[in-house]
Amino acid sequence: MHSVELLPDASTERAVRDAWRRLADAGLPSQDGHRHPTNRPHLTLASADGLPPETRARLLRVLAEALPLPLRLDGLVRFSGRVRVLAWAVRPDDALLRLHGAVWRILREAPESGRPNPLLDPARWVPHVTLGRGRDASWDVSADGVLSPSAGAPAGVRNGAWTSARSYDSVTRTVERLAPQGASGAGRKPVPRK
Repeated sequence: MHSVELLPDASTERAVRDAWRRLADAGLPSQDGHRHPTNRPHLTLASADGLPPETRARLLRVLAEALPLPLRLDGLVRFSGRVRVLAWAVRPDDALLRLHGAVWRILREAPESGRPNPLLDPARWVPHVTLGRGRDASWDVSADGVLSPSAGAPAGVRNGAWTSARSYDSVTRTVERLAPQGASGAGRKPVPRK
């Protein structure tokens, strides 16, 4: 499975990692315990069985044109199911919704990519940045206790930017930069995931 993910600016990444640490310090399930070099805060746009070269090239173009994008994190969201998830909710603007729809269509229209994950379909997508996951997890926490705000904003609200993109290959356990292109250099430099 290959995911297409947006990565936040450095300040937002620090804020999310701080929330991870606060959860871990409270003895709660946290992404802070997921220790490998590629574990970082991200927003998953879509995923599919594969990213063949033509599909990858289309994704590179769309992402390079769209990024950077404004980012707004706003409060906690919880997901139940086989694995429970606590996340920082992403409040999408029109530009993020358009990018998400474009990435979804690229994967859906490429039969060689396989079937996209239906949970990430634009009609069902709930954008979020994961803070913690667990089978029997229960987070009795408030936004005030976990999330740090931007200056002058209420607890749990943070503004920033989505600045780059990557894909994660769950078979080879590698990540690959998808954007930005140009001087900062996008390219196929897989980073092993341990």
